[in-house]
Amino acid sequence: MKAETIVLNEKRNVTLTAYIQGTGSDFHYVTRRPAVLVLPGGGYQFCSEREADPVASAYLKAGYQTFILRYSVRENAVWPNPLDDYEQAMETIRERAGEWGIYKNKIAVIGFSAGGHLAAAAATMAKNRPDAAILGYAVTGMDVKGCNPSAPDTTGAVDKDTCPCFLFATRTDNVVPIENSIRFMSALVEAGISFESHIYAYGPHGFSTCDSSVQSIDTEICARVPGWVEDSIGWLRDVLGDFGDGCMTEPICRAHVTGDYDMFLSVDATMRCLMRHPAAGAVIKPMMKKLMQTPGIPKTDGNMEEFVQKMRLRDIMNYVDVPEDEIEELNEKLLKIPNSGL
Repeated sequence: MKAETIVLNEKRNVTLTAYIQGTGSDFHYVTRRPAVLVLPGGGYQFCSEREADPVASAYLKAGYQTFILRYSVRENAVWPNPLDDYEQAMETIRERAGEWGIYKNKIAVIGFSAGGHLAAAAATMAKNRPDAAILGYAVTGMDVKGCNPSAPDTTGAVDKDTCPCFLFATRTDNVVPIENSIRFMSALVEAGISFESHIYAYGPHGFSTCDSSVQSIDTEICARVPGWVEDSIGWLRDVLGDFGDGCMTEPICRAHVTGDYDMFLSVDATMRCLMRHPAAGAVIKPMMKKLMQTPGIPKTDGNMEEFVQKMRLRDIMNYVDVPEDEIEELNEKLLKIPNSGL
């Protein structure tokens, strides 16, 4: 493994530390690797070492090229300096992807507390967005004003281009209220973004990887909290793919939970999305008639209930036992219709 520290901004003491593992040779089945960019917490006053190398080590062990960004803090943390630091770091990683053996489109960001705010900002408002984001007890809402008055609320910036997210925190966090995670998840739901969350019953703020090297064994914390590390690695395999024979496997988990944001329509789009397209309406009209006559499909005055409109057409057809060949025949027709609602 090679280690390299790059000075991104000497005046603000911003650095990017790279930990690069080998590819090829003994790793003959690994030609490139996904990557993780670590953003430590510290209330925008410092970058916590407890949330730097100990975290990087976990993802290195899982096979990821790993980076640590020590971004602008204290008087230098005036927004958008920290986000600019992230942009520069991500540009550097992607520009040197060939040299470092990295998939340009498989780079995740992980942030803790204030670093979680920066990770959320990267996921929602950066020009160089990550491909996945892991947010650890992150301050994502207006509470960030308590440590950095110039920093923005990231929850309101969640949009259809936000990457899949993994969130973890404890219900009893006494520094960052749990509402930060809950509201951010609600925003992800509204935008149709895939996510996974773990809100543990109890534990303090700032537990990092939660092993005895970074967290006192006397700390009152839920015994399941350390599981976030392996869970997040498993989730990354779901959304970025896993190591295969010379390439990464296809992701299992889509970036969006429905087809509403795909370039073309399909049976994986919701009824609401399909009903906005006249061309789709003509295609699905026979199926709609059948569905409206089917017992068990909630209707009011001949119209589908609101929650049914939020369902994918595929799920509704499966519910009423439409044969698979009919589903695929309809899907082929819909795939010829551009999604003009994007």
